[in-house]
Amino acid sequence: MSLITLLISILFLAMILGGILLLKRSAKKFILTDQQLKKIKARNKQLAQEELNDDK
Repeated sequence: MSLITLLISILFLAMILGGILLLKRSAKKFILTDQQLKKIKARNKQLAQEELNDDK
């Protein structure tokens, strides 16, 4: 491999790694209230029940 090919490869890998680390750093967790969690769980339970009824 020539020197230029090696430098371009290293630069390319560094850009990919930098992008991944930037995404990881900027990702935010959802802080949900108890009421929101209850709604989500109820909706998931309802969807699961509907899927079971559709399969029959």
